[in-house]
Amino acid sequence: MVTNPDVDAYIAGSDGWPDVIAELRPILLGCGLTEEIKWRKPCYAHDGSNIAIVQEMKDFLALMFFKGALLKDPDAVLEDQGPNSRSARRIRFTSVDDVRRLADTVAAYVDEAIEVEAAGLDVGPAPELVLVEELQHRLDRDPELKAAFDALTPGRRREYHLHISGAKQASTRASRADKCVPKILAGRGLRDR
Repeated sequence: MVTNPDVDAYIAGSDGWPDVIAELRPILLGCGLTEEIKWRKPCYAHDGSNIAIVQEMKDFLALMFFKGALLKDPDAVLEDQGPNSRSARRIRFTSVDDVRRLADTVAAYVDEAIEVEAAGLDVGPAPELVLVEELQHRLDRDPELKAAFDALTPGRRREYHLHISGAKQASTRASRADKCVPKILAGRGLRDR
């Protein structure tokens, strides 16, 4: 079991869940995974393919499987990260006892995730994005805006759609669409500066 000094430093500097990460770590390494810091978090890979990443949240620690949607989940411990998550699934831990109780499950899920990677399985393409009416209407009225929107990456287009569609009232959705116009025309995403 080879540990990475960058992950050692991450755990030493954690003020959220260091004990839980320290308990989870040997299970992951014992499955033949390698560890490094990616996206400023401990990430675990097999033969260069990302398998899982540790995510410290306020109320829990998550072990997120990148292709968790393809795992069978016989113990029903995997959960979506949110309503718009397609492939990632995570297991929540709130204590060292949770890790100990789920150690065999974690090891089995890691083994299955490695098999998924070895088989080259993918979640598949995202379904075609059907834009919220207010955004679609705004794009239909302005060919320059539509061209700029279509030139954005799929993730940026989806982010605008989710932001605008998240409003309950049609007037708020229309207002949000109008407020996004300058950023769209500039070729930037919703959170880009």
